[in-house]
Amino acid sequence: MTAVGSTAGTHALDIILRYFPRALHVLRTEGVSVLLRKLKRRLGTTPLRVADPPRLLKLAEPFDPVDLTPSGAPLVSVVIPVHNQFGYTHHCLAALARVGARRAFEVIVVDDCSNDGTAERLARYPGLRLIRNLENLGFVGSCNRGAEAGQGAYLVFLNNDTQVQPDWLDALIDTFEDAPDAGIVGSRLLYPDGRQQEAGALLFSDGTAWNYGHLDAPDKPRYSYRRAVDYCSGAALAIETSLFRRLGGFDSAFAPAYYEDADLAFRVRAAGRTVYYQPLSRVVHFEGISAGRDEQTQTGLKRYQRINAETFRTRWAEVLAGFGERGEDLERAKERGVRRRALVIDNYMVTPDRESGSVRMLNLFRILQGLGFKVTFAAANLEAPEPYVADLQRIGVEVLYRPYVRRIRDHLASHGSDYDLVILSRADAAAATLDAARTHCTKARIVFDTVDLHFLRERRLAQLQHNRATLRVAERRKAQELDLMRRADMTFVVSEAERDILAVEAPDVRVHVVSNIYRVFGSAKPFEARGGILFIGAFAHPPNTDAVLFLCREIMPLLRERVPDIRLTVIGADPPREVLACAGSNIEIAGHVPDVEPFFAACRVSVAPLRYGAGVKGKINQSLAHGVPVVATRVAGEGMHLVDGESVLIADDAPAFAEAIARLDRDPLLWQRLSDGGIRVMETHFGFAAAEQALREALEPEAGT
Repeated sequence: MTAVGSTAGTHALDIILRYFPRALHVLRTEGVSVLLRKLKRRLGTTPLRVADPPRLLKLAEPFDPVDLTPSGAPLVSVVIPVHNQFGYTHHCLAALARVGARRAFEVIVVDDCSNDGTAERLARYPGLRLIRNLENLGFVGSCNRGAEAGQGAYLVFLNNDTQVQPDWLDALIDTFEDAPDAGIVGSRLLYPDGRQQEAGALLFSDGTAWNYGHLDAPDKPRYSYRRAVDYCSGAALAIETSLFRRLGGFDSAFAPAYYEDADLAFRVRAAGRTVYYQPLSRVVHFEGISAGRDEQTQTGLKRYQRINAETFRTRWAEVLAGFGERGEDLERAKERGVRRRALVIDNYMVTPDRESGSVRMLNLFRILQGLGFKVTFAAANLEAPEPYVADLQRIGVEVLYRPYVRRIRDHLASHGSDYDLVILSRADAAAATLDAARTHCTKARIVFDTVDLHFLRERRLAQLQHNRATLRVAERRKAQELDLMRRADMTFVVSEAERDILAVEAPDVRVHVVSNIYRVFGSAKPFEARGGILFIGAFAHPPNTDAVLFLCREIMPLLRERVPDIRLTVIGADPPREVLACAGSNIEIAGHVPDVEPFFAACRVSVAPLRYGAGVKGKINQSLAHGVPVVATRVAGEGMHLVDGESVLIADDAPAFAEAIARLDRDPLLWQRLSDGGIRVMETHFGFAAAEQALREALEPEAGT
């Protein structure tokens, strides 16, 4: 595996140099321990790696049968048409067995009158469903026959001259779940040497086709995100079984082969569905094994490529007329269906399992996509740690990263005119980028997304510590943020409380509230099946460290007097030494936990004892979305539409906080009232519908009238 950028040493040096201005600010305002922790986090990120070299099985004897017995009732039916070439078929099946999948799948091989002993040998493969044609049906007829026998909700057509790579099948099926409009999903096809064969296919008005990305390096950003395409090769193509059957399968007009996949894609679109390319589904294709590569020849199967091209062009001439001329800019051609483009730049990579701001950002991407935007994202320092990059690419977000983009300003200089919307998230990213965005993004509205008012958080810290130096830092931050707001076209804040503050501080600024965005899950268990207290929050955010120390040192001793055996679990990435030191017999410092659902299902009370901060608190959102009642300080609950005693318990000092937790722990009626009230608040103010309406009103003012 080859790292993007350079060696590990130069990668570390690059991070340090780019982080230096920010490091000075952190040192002045948050101290050396916080600085060291943040540097460690950045140095520990994994540089994006190029697409893994394909893992291939050698095409050599012995060909021992492989077990293809489904792990359960099959969700997916993999249909493989074959005619001779047993060695390739065996290794195709062996690769399927080797990589497996999270979903159960069956394998159906349709033998189209092979004469090399294929059927006899495949009959010995456990779990394989073998269908033998009595007469030669060709690729189209064999695929349709296999599809008729499929028991799964999804069909995946796979050439026998392929070797699938890890996660190929789950990436395809994930796409149907992520994108309800998906009709067809196709894989990224690679040559055995790792070069790209196809990243989705393009068609032109004359009916001719082009494999986008052919022979290029597959890890470039432009090839690596899910997107709508003209069609996907039938060499590795997924479709819902019910849709395939409703459309009548591959059209026999294209028998025995060629253009049947393009025709199916057009019929799927005519039915109101979308054809997607999914780059995270990687399949090696030994192109031309079955039919050869020379389309000029007038003999053999390959001759049907020209014949069926004319059939396709005649059938779809009216639609093809809008597809542009062959030879046009391929980058424009691949996005002919894109109507609006949004560029989002944040301080760092989106890491939704580590901090709530990233959860909001990820869900903001989904809403923008629903509003018709193609979303492009870049971390201001162009870092690209996995698996976070792939998680964005999987859902259709284009991610910019080194070495293909060296500087944000260079990208803006060459592509800024493409964008209709630019969102600059957090003050540091906005300060570094706004001038270039204003210069080059000539048709775009530029939004400064505050995430929270940094100056308000720093001012409150200064007041808590009675620190004049920190107060001066807060005033400088305020000047910076207000300047950015005035230079942007509009500003996003996350609460009405912050909007009201800006109405006083900067009444000339155009401000919209776009708050946190969460899916509301509801309570997984009743009161009596739960126990203990939960705190969740990343420790890269200094208010969380202060809150946990306040909780452990001042609140917990008082709480143990009331509830002696009560347990506290603290979840959050990068806990500092002083937090780790709080661990004890009834306090667990769990650190980073990738899957927090079991903790929300098990705990009885969630706590947010923040003594300073700003914005809307994701820890409260996340708890309420899971039906877990919250005890919070006033500053933690600020701007969240919460009512003391109905959807939250508010307490600001240690005795009151301890008493509130104890009340919730022993009163099931109060617990249920707060659980229900919190869910109502989330559904009304922090769900997807509320966020979509807020974005529409900001970006499409007529939608709010």
